[in-house]
Amino acid sequence: MAFTKKLIKNKKQMKKLLVILLVAFSLNGFAQQKPLEWHTDVNKAINLSVQTEKPLFFFFTGSDWCGWCKRLQREVFFKPEFKTWANKNVVLVELDFPKRTKLSAELQKQNRELANMFGVRGYPTIWFVTPEIKDGKVNFNKLGSQGYVAGGPTAWIAGANKIIKLK
Repeated sequence: MAFTKKLIKNKKQMKKLLVILLVAFSLNGFAQQKPLEWHTDVNKAINLSVQTEKPLFFFFTGSDWCGWCKRLQREVFFKPEFKTWANKNVVLVELDFPKRTKLSAELQKQNRELANMFGVRGYPTIWFVTPEIKDGKVNFNKLGSQGYVAGGPTAWIAGANKIIKLK
């Protein structure tokens, strides 16, 4: 009888220890996740893309007014699965068209030219491209585009992987 009580007590202690370890490891995993770095200077992003051999991820957004853009960020971009995927696979570039926030004239010009180049008609629009520099001039190899996709990060990432040919 005493042996049985001791065994039950040991099982409870082991369960508590296991729970504590699982919580500690999961918190450690989240703490070590690298935050997303969104670039706004396309030239710097191009250089990084060439150095890392990762495609550019052009996110055309209306950050302070576009409901679908905010929804895409909330449902996909702010999730840990997306952060892990993005840090590993792409160079993120935010090309913003806000109504209330004032951007520099240079940034407005850059974003407008890229929106025209890619035929952006609505927001959010994401283009995956690889830059090619020839004779000091940048050409973008268009891999494909994607907007909002229902189904959270798993569905969105699956579509993006098809575009950039990841398995």
